[in-house]
Amino acid sequence: MSTTFAGTARYIADEGLLADVNAAVLLGRPLLVKGEPGTGKTVLATAVAEALGVPLYTWSIKSTTKAVDGLYHYDVVQRLNDARFGEGDVRDIRRYIRMGVLGQAFNTEQRVVVLIDEIDKADLEFPNDLLRELDEMVFHVPEIDETVRAKHRPIVIITSNAEKELPDAFLRRCVFHYIAFPDRERMRKIVDVHLPNLSEKLVESAFQRFYGLRRLDGIRKKPSTSELVDWLSVLARAGVAPEELAAKLPFPGILLKQEQDLELAKAKR
Repeated sequence: MSTTFAGTARYIADEGLLADVNAAVLLGRPLLVKGEPGTGKTVLATAVAEALGVPLYTWSIKSTTKAVDGLYHYDVVQRLNDARFGEGDVRDIRRYIRMGVLGQAFNTEQRVVVLIDEIDKADLEFPNDLLRELDEMVFHVPEIDETVRAKHRPIVIITSNAEKELPDAFLRRCVFHYIAFPDRERMRKIVDVHLPNLSEKLVESAFQRFYGLRRLDGIRKKPSTSELVDWLSVLARAGVAPEELAAKLPFPGILLKQEQDLELAKAKR
């Protein structure tokens, strides 16, 4: 297993991101990654797991998610059903303990990557409720009076869209990186990875329109990297000439997802 992340053939990372990923791995601390949607925060975890040759465990956070959900779940309902219908020994509570994503990662026989995706969707106490678990890599299961310790400290990558502030105590335990939106040079490398045979003129004309849209005053949702790649793919398949992009915006619904943004783009043609 490699211990240094240098990007992958399909994930183009700048030197700052590579350095922070490797610092987090070396220190054994979570890497907290922020940035606007579409900058590659979530797929970073996939790329790290691929590059290091280890499994990826993903915990997608929702507004209702609690910290304990990622540790374990005591299936009381199943135990009650078994007690009613005589299925097995209900006195053995261990049968009804189901490990969550972190619990599974702690129990693996090798180091793994754990993605905690969009942590800012949960309530304000969620990060604080994971302080000990992420710091010491240990948690207690009171139902069976058992402590679970990580056999190998996982590489933890946490993403946030900055929808709410995270507690200082949580931030102190993380290595932080903000993924800035790609400039034209890095964006071209990203496009070349996904769509290697595009016309130079088409890409340049599309970039002109794409970055122009992102600079529009009043735009509510700026088009992202993944939306640009999709748009270029459709433009190429539809045979749109580069010259057409200066006069019109074909397939605007691929780039713009708000009615107000579509109207704004029409007004600025």
